[in-house]
Amino acid sequence: MRKVSRFLLAVLLAVGLFVGWAHISRGAAGERVRVWVEFQPNAKAAVHQALEGYGAQFHYTFDDLNSFVVTVPRSALQGLSHNPHVVSIEDDVPRYLFSSPLSAAQVAAAASSPSQFVPYGVDMVQARDVWDANRDGVVDSGAPTGAGRTVCIIDTGLYTGHEDFAGVNILGGYSQVGDPWNQDGAGHGTHVAGTITAANNSVGVVGVTPGAVNLYIVKVFDNNGNWTLASDLVDAINRCADAGANVVSMSLGGSRSNGKEARAFSNLYNQGVLFIAAAGNNGDTSYSYPASYDSVVSVAAVDDTGTVASFSQKNDQVELAAPGVGVWSTIPWVETNTVTVDGTDYSANHIDNAARGTTSGPLVDGGLCDSVGSWSGAVVLCERGSISFYDKVMNVQNGGGAAAIIYNNAPGNFYGTLGDGNTSNIIALSLSQADGQYLVANKLGFTANVTSTVVKPASGYAAWDGTSMATPHVSAVAALVWSAFPSLTNADIRNALDATAKDLGAPGRDTSYGYGLVQAYDAIQYLSNSGGGGGTGGNNGALHVSIATDKSTYANRETVYITATVTDDAGAAVTGATVNLTIATPGGKTATDSSTTDANGQVVFTYKINTHTGGTGTYTATATATKSGYTDGSGSTTFTVQ
Repeated sequence: MRKVSRFLLAVLLAVGLFVGWAHISRGAAGERVRVWVEFQPNAKAAVHQALEGYGAQFHYTFDDLNSFVVTVPRSALQGLSHNPHVVSIEDDVPRYLFSSPLSAAQVAAAASSPSQFVPYGVDMVQARDVWDANRDGVVDSGAPTGAGRTVCIIDTGLYTGHEDFAGVNILGGYSQVGDPWNQDGAGHGTHVAGTITAANNSVGVVGVTPGAVNLYIVKVFDNNGNWTLASDLVDAINRCADAGANVVSMSLGGSRSNGKEARAFSNLYNQGVLFIAAAGNNGDTSYSYPASYDSVVSVAAVDDTGTVASFSQKNDQVELAAPGVGVWSTIPWVETNTVTVDGTDYSANHIDNAARGTTSGPLVDGGLCDSVGSWSGAVVLCERGSISFYDKVMNVQNGGGAAAIIYNNAPGNFYGTLGDGNTSNIIALSLSQADGQYLVANKLGFTANVTSTVVKPASGYAAWDGTSMATPHVSAVAALVWSAFPSLTNADIRNALDATAKDLGAPGRDTSYGYGLVQAYDAIQYLSNSGGGGGTGGNNGALHVSIATDKSTYANRETVYITATVTDDAGAAVTGATVNLTIATPGGKTATDSSTTDANGQVVFTYKINTHTGGTGTYTATATATKSGYTDGSGSTTFTVQ
């Protein structure tokens, strides 16, 4: 490295100091600010003494970063900047959650599920292709499941009493806030955890890893989801590392970077920890941190069609994409919002900040509810429009109404709020346009029973949006793949996820999807074929796959019969091999299926032609066969659709 004169070095240090603290030095001198103060090596005691002289409140000491995090009077910054033992002063910038539970973009919470279902994201990231290839609901013998890997979730805590975490290995946790780590009033951390590892049982949902991965929880947001700071995040990742975390999942971030935070992530990444973070929900090209640090995988959100979400941030740090729209997962409460009339339940949404409870009364039509009516004891139907929700509800309340039911003035239901600082004494719910119009036309005068309740804590489920929801998909896939190759490094796993991501959007890496949709099965095959170890082995030789269709040309709505035959090196049929079929269409869509070979080494798939989605032209069918003790094999064929 080229030598730098002492004079130039002093200038550079001074400039670095100025850049670090100039923007936080503005404001009232008596105001107290929270900052990072980096000290020269071997000058810790001297800087500590100086900070005490300014009346500093000490929050953290990070010896590996030669830094204190303190709150000091703003007037102290000038003096600290001239202290020869101080290297830099930097603002302790905020970090926020990247989804908003109960926001207008989200789907209402559901009651506890009577039977298990598989959220669409689990199959989009190929999780069941890894551990339930035949789709019988049972984890395949010997399949990777995430077992032996530890994921640390930095979030709002975890409701450990949820039915879908029974049997999950939760190693413990730590809370930086007053609320215990195993409570989650905000629900965000519990939702993230369910995507990662909800158990494969008879209720609720199943995670990307089927209840198999180890969890460690660091709670940095309180039960209201209030924001945290960069120094809290650095403390959190240190605790994750100390707990033996392989993967750290962070559905959070902020718009400003922090040099010490960046260094902390880099240090732990170099020590083998894999960091996954949300790209952000601003829907623009701005950076979010920690996702945009080079040591962190930045995750964008896509919907169930693989299209990037409108809210997902798009920049050159986006590395992978995962499902983040309408993602069903676990939450720590059960919410019920219904209007029951003449024996029929109508699904409703709670108007935020309105009262909850149960009530009943005759159903009346209030029109737009744009003035106070004579509605004593009635349940009043109000059409949306003209005035605010708050004004409508207040008109009903002031007219003696027992509840206000606001139905939409456009198809579908909606989410509404009375507004910050506004409340009501009566229940207020929303209904769809169709339900509201039907009730006005057919059920006026009938008794309406209105319920709006929330039971906490309880085992509930909800579909939420956000890069917060995409992030745990990638975190779980990383753990799932890593469990198949535990001797590999974090960089090896990261490279495999990038190399095998399903390309979306513009060819190659782009700012919306990064390398593409994360793919668990393909990453495992990639590592097996590249000598990563832990694959299906090859003691019995290789599998050979031939694939054929019942004819060569088809028309729209015809059914294609595709036969895959699997043999060994000697040409003998191989029974019990898992065959994964992928059909690539001229329209850019893909279809997948999976089954197991019979005694003749064969499996027959059917595919219904739909030119509206697949287009016309040449279709390519590829079958890949796997079986323990054999090297994987594949074959392909084409057919034409006119």
